Amino acid sequence: MGRRAVSAAILVPVLLGVLALGGAAIALAVAVVTALGAIEVFRLVRAAGYGSFPVLGTILALAVVLDAAIPDVLDGSGMLLAAVGILLAAVAGFTLEDPRDGFTSWMTTVFGAFYVSLLAFLVRLGHAAPALPDDAPLVALGAERGWILLLILAVWSYDTGAFLVGRRFGRARFLAHISPSKTYAGLVGGIVATIAVVALVLWGLGQPPIHALGLGLLAALAAQAGDLAESAIKRAAGAKDSSTLIPGHGGILDRIDSFLFAAPVVTLYVVVVLG
Repeated sequence: MGRRAVSAAILVPVLLGVLALGGAAIALAVAVVTALGAIEVFRLVRAAGYGSFPVLGTILALAVVLDAAIPDVLDGSGMLLAAVGILLAAVAGFTLEDPRDGFTSWMTTVFGAFYVSLLAFLVRLGHAAPALPDDAPLVALGAERGWILLLILAVWSYDTGAFLVGRRFGRARFLAHISPSKTYAGLVGGIVATIAVVALVLWGLGQPPIHALGLGLLAALAAQAGDLAESAIKRAAGAKDSSTLIPGHGGILDRIDSFLFAAPVVTLYVVVVLG
């Protein structure tokens, strides 16, 4: 617990500092975290018994982040990057003598790259989210910082609510074959906490808090799914944590797993429904 507290005391101010700087600082931070996450996911893939092309996958993941940071360069660039990534990974697979190894390496490289690059939606949210009304209580944050803060607080509130309620009231468990600590009580507690926090932040951003019923619910379920997805990868690899990079917290992937699924879900809702 002591190591966890020290790590959190260091990481949270860094995160808040990056958010305060905004713009290029956010994109750079996402790029660094994505690269570290890619290293971890390809290590887990290897531990699970599958080959991959880690360098190629990491470069592709970083290209997706760069595309998110400069979205106006080329229309349809996301699909173009996906096509190029699939093509390059396939060509790399041709170099392996056993076609089965080539096929699995092709698939895992594409998977690993696009899995960790889902974090790029955090950058896209900052670019695509609607402007804040002039009378919004948090208008001083600006749209980019405000909407990204909503995403961060939504995920944190789900994790906190699920942990506290699950530890106190958790009995019945779900998907124990993936993560034995998950309980239905924790799921409900996390959802309620997320809806409450999202409602408060939406009010601060000058948006109708009623949208928290939809946005908060979807963000909570996506955060839980992201956590379970990483747990499934670690189970396949026989690993407890994605790495030992952060004392008391595991690896980068252990810290961003919920964000990987929540970021695109929150971005889609904000852009389509609130935009």
